[in-house]
Amino acid sequence: MKLTNMKIDIDGFLASQKRDYPAAATGYEALKGVKVKEFDLDGCRVKVQFNPARAVSSGAKVDKKSIAARPCFLCEKNRDPRQTNIPWKNGKYEILINPFPIFPRHLTIPATGHHLQTIGGRIGDMFDLARELDGFTVFYNGPRCGASAPDHMHFQAGDSSFLPIWEWIESGKKTPMDIRIIDATSSEEASVKFEELIKDLVVPEGDQEPMMNVLAKSNGEGVRILVIPRKRHRPSFYDNEGEEGMMISPASVDLGGVFILPREIDFNRIDSQTLKKVYEEVTL
Repeated sequence: MKLTNMKIDIDGFLASQKRDYPAAATGYEALKGVKVKEFDLDGCRVKVQFNPARAVSSGAKVDKKSIAARPCFLCEKNRDPRQTNIPWKNGKYEILINPFPIFPRHLTIPATGHHLQTIGGRIGDMFDLARELDGFTVFYNGPRCGASAPDHMHFQAGDSSFLPIWEWIESGKKTPMDIRIIDATSSEEASVKFEELIKDLVVPEGDQEPMMNVLAKSNGEGVRILVIPRKRHRPSFYDNEGEEGMMISPASVDLGGVFILPREIDFNRIDSQTLKKVYEEVTL
């Protein structure tokens, strides 16, 4: 599919996939029934969504043994043939519909070929993708920062208007976590600034990069990139049993102000103090 106007092509692509790819049709139909409530975290609006279809992602086992035991669902050979794609960047990436959506328009953009989830050398691609996907936020989840496929490099993208984090930044509010901001007008500038920004972040033993989530969107003349440094994969109460446990596995979307809970019991009892604790435990 030749891209002349990305926004128009993406909307048509999503429509055709909802029609022809049953898993996507089911996922987007389920999205209509999610429950949502809002909290105020010291002036920052935060939404919580009960979305049972996201249990696959929130509960994903990302240890090496579990990953080795399953086929990679982002590799073309393992995908449903009805899940078609738009080649991007001369075939370096593929644009796919996400069949387990959070956003009204939710895309997954895996690298062609099986490469580990690392962002090194790819910020320029993220910049270009954000420029072309008008109205979308492109985001990257590190391998221990919410990525359910840490063995296959991929970005995701969804409607920017859906994420409160942009209103936090643009209104100058004090945010519930440390957010580093890069403004760039070229992919080269974005790459240089990104490498400079992360050079002092700690790389955990056994990892290839600092723990982080990255979000990017076009801001007219260039792209604004948000880097959220992490210190923990999941909050301390993630694995707790009984009333103390909650299935909250924060990634870019959650930290960006929309927490996705796959269990209704957690949705019913979550409060602002729990949300603050998540930010305190997993981010700087």
